[in-house]
Amino acid sequence: MTPDHGPGRTVAAVTAPPASTTAPIDLTEATFDELVASATTPVVVDFWAAWCGPCVPFAAVLDQVAAEQNGRLAVGKVDIDDQPDLARRFGVMSAPTLLVFRDGELVDRLVGARGKGRLLEDLAAHL
Repeated sequence: MTPDHGPGRTVAAVTAPPASTTAPIDLTEATFDELVASATTPVVVDFWAAWCGPCVPFAAVLDQVAAEQNGRLAVGKVDIDDQPDLARRFGVMSAPTLLVFRDGELVDRLVGARGKGRLLEDLAAHL
């Protein structure tokens, strides 16, 4: 019997890329500075909350952008309820808020959810 349990048939192994290469990374106080300072690409950090209605569909948009811009952009996520000190540190007053970092420095702030096209337009200057 072959791996697909059928006689005489074989199935090629399929290896998916590691999720960490394209999926946004959950950030905490302990990991935030390390990711932002060590990144060789711009870093976009989504400050979100579970109770935020627009954050849920926007997360899907951000996941798509992270996958499409893999290698050109790193994406992190901060749950403002779990990490309130990070939200205070950067003056995040509403969700979702995106902060863009380059070379460890904050270079842009985008407040509010947006569609994929608009998000790519807003990020174009940093890519």
